[in-house]
Amino acid sequence: MRVMMIGGTGFIGRHAVRELIESNHEVAIVHRGRTPLAAEGCVAEFIGERSFLDGMRGQLAAWSPDVVVDFILGSAAQAAVTLDVFRGVARRLVAISSGDVYQAMAVLQRLESGPIEPIPLTEDSRLRAPGPTYSPETLAKVRSTYSWVDDDYDKVRVEQALRSDPALPATILRLPMVYGPGDPLHRFFPALKRIIDGRPAILFEERYARFVPCRGYVENVAHAIVLAATREEATGRTYNVADPFQFTEAEWTEKIGNALGWQGRVVTLPREHVPKHLLLPYNFAQHLFMDSTRIRAELGYREVIALKVAIGLTIEWEQANPPQRIDPSQFDYSAEDEALERASV
Repeated sequence: MRVMMIGGTGFIGRHAVRELIESNHEVAIVHRGRTPLAAEGCVAEFIGERSFLDGMRGQLAAWSPDVVVDFILGSAAQAAVTLDVFRGVARRLVAISSGDVYQAMAVLQRLESGPIEPIPLTEDSRLRAPGPTYSPETLAKVRSTYSWVDDDYDKVRVEQALRSDPALPATILRLPMVYGPGDPLHRFFPALKRIIDGRPAILFEERYARFVPCRGYVENVAHAIVLAATREEATGRTYNVADPFQFTEAEWTEKIGNALGWQGRVVTLPREHVPKHLLLPYNFAQHLFMDSTRIRAELGYREVIALKVAIGLTIEWEQANPPQRIDPSQFDYSAEDEALERASV
């Protein structure tokens, strides 16, 4: 097949590119030219900004892709441009969405008061109302990492726009929190730094300790994207992509510690006893775990990297590539020691 990727040079895309090439598919990448290609010389390359995609219509159409995978869809306007450019050119579209379309995300973010949504979240679980996905403060942090995110970021409206155009049927993939080498958010780093620094305990507010997130290892998520791009039965379908393991945040930290031979312990405390720098403003009574039964049953999806290996590879990369900016206030060990001492009295 001929697969064109919009934004295929990043954290997840480079793994999908490699797998497609290894499976003898032809690949083209549309990107800004700021990131080296993972498989230089093996792909066609189109340089341009996302905002000028419609100006590249002729040259993109000339490559005649069978399938287009859009990694950087953040708003309904961006979705409309993708549809306009590739309508009548490609047979179908694979769109990267997110678990943040679910009502559960709005409850977690306290953008809505509830009720609590049941987990696991399936593809038929209730979606949140179109509108802001995050608070303004959180959106600003997201935009500082992902430059393609604009003020109108809303994956619910993206999905609505894609479903409105039967001329270019879309497969929608709702991704989890993705971890692994290259993670721009360094999700493992807060726990890893404390372990490397020899902390005897890692503290959690009790509700956060019990919170069940939804994660997926980067190469496994990329494999799901490849399946969606290359399997015709994925046409028009929506899939959750996620690890099958329901681990709490405390359990994830314990697994990181076990991988490093850490002899410390995870300690949970009532909110009023937790240092301020460890308190988060979310409603952790709302879990986010997504069910991935559908993609496993319909496309035969299975993890290509086992959990223990995935954690080990992520730790290895984090150790070699710590964040360029570390906020020392988030590692106030004196305050954490005081909280531990009070808890032991």
